[in-house]
Amino acid sequence: MSVTTPEWLSKHGGELRQATVPDTWLILLGGQPQYRLVPVPAAGKSSCQVTQTNNGKRLDRGGIFPTEEDALRGGLEELRVALGW
Repeated sequence: MSVTTPEWLSKHGGELRQATVPDTWLILLGGQPQYRLVPVPAAGKSSCQVTQTNNGKRLDRGGIFPTEEDALRGGLEELRVALGW
């Protein structure tokens, strides 16, 4: 997938980075992984699990998207809304 760090995240000193685990992306703030995004199958399409890494709290709202790449972008948007950014 070719998803880059969104502008709203970089403005807050954050970075989107692919994890060493397949199909897993991390949001780093201050160089530390704070959130994990994992595109998953859902109803024949894709969704994205958004989880805080320090406590396992889920922040996603279960959006369904046509592709894994769209699901990752949707997960990023769900995170942006959850953070109030």
